[in-house]
Amino acid sequence: MFILQIVIILLATKIAGQISIRLGQPSVLGKIIVGIILGPALLGWVQDTEILSIFSQIGVLLLMFLAGLETNLTDLNKNKKAAVLVAVGGVIAPIILCYFVAQFYNLSVAESIFVGLLLAATSVSISVQTLRELGWLNSKEGSTLLGAAVLDDIIVVILIAIAMSLFAGTNTNLALLIGKKIIFFVVIILASKWLVPKFIQFFSSFKITEAVLSAGLIICFGFAYFAEAVGVAGIIGTFFAGIAIAQTKFKEEIEHKVEPIANGLFVPFFFVSIGLAVSFDGIGNQVGFIVIFSVVALLSKFIGSGVGAKVSGFNTKSSMGIGAGMISRGEVALILAAMGLESGLLPAQYYTAMIIVVIVTTLVTPPLLKLIFGTRKELNQRHEAKVQGF
Repeated sequence: MFILQIVIILLATKIAGQISIRLGQPSVLGKIIVGIILGPALLGWVQDTEILSIFSQIGVLLLMFLAGLETNLTDLNKNKKAAVLVAVGGVIAPIILCYFVAQFYNLSVAESIFVGLLLAATSVSISVQTLRELGWLNSKEGSTLLGAAVLDDIIVVILIAIAMSLFAGTNTNLALLIGKKIIFFVVIILASKWLVPKFIQFFSSFKITEAVLSAGLIICFGFAYFAEAVGVAGIIGTFFAGIAIAQTKFKEEIEHKVEPIANGLFVPFFFVSIGLAVSFDGIGNQVGFIVIFSVVALLSKFIGSGVGAKVSGFNTKSSMGIGAGMISRGEVALILAAMGLESGLLPAQYYTAMIIVVIVTTLVTPPLLKLIFGTRKELNQRHEAKVQGF
């Protein structure tokens, strides 16, 4: 049965992506929408099985790994001040605005704070793919967006842990939590500088097939495992794995070989999996809730992160683009929503509605980025050919 799902997902995402491009939108938009069409919400041809979830997780890990490979470390470091301001603005604004809106719906203080934290999360994986298609990933704006997303993830995870400790009775050692984050960055920096280059160099001497590619994938998934072990999202680990390998002479070879594997098989499953989370059952009385929270979720990130970018020195267009790129909540917010439901901090009657709000923010991001940024003139021929021919 899963073999048939592979055929359906690959065929549908490629066709949907092509249609999206023909309509002047990034292909990622069509791929997410086709997930909604194929999933339980409409046709029911594809179900969210364990193996599909595994393929999806591999897809998003590889997507962020490729983003790291294409990221200019100098630009990332140069824009760290802007990244901090964008991240902080993108966390504070959603927490405050969503809290007051949640209060209007008579949610408790604890529930209102959790909803604010849930919608303060950012999943930059959708923005990454869109920026790659538009030619903006390896730019000052792209570097700032990536840096801000990493910081956003750290800030929200810590705040969520505090909230669950205070309101849900979970036994969380805050000092240990923060200590793990510090250990993560220290280990990643040291491994990137001393271990990664030597490891790949060692593997390159092997007289076996695809030794360098295997070394790159070992580092990619090894970093992801370590990240998750210390409470950081796996996509942050693979992003830094890509950056580490990008500093070696094997960057081009690994990128060239990983890209077909990622985009040819695993990444389409990630886009479809987002749409599979949509369900229209029992939402008839919650349309107003969904519309209001979707608008608040969109505006809070757009304004909060956009103001942060503006304060850091970006012009109005770039600030709007960075704000738009931070809107997508994606898989990060879906995970947090499940945690909230389990802990009782997200009322069961609002769970499905909140999932739809998360999906709306994810769907809005690609066309907004295209509208604000447009296609970058400096887009190289390799990426241009990739967008046109997938």
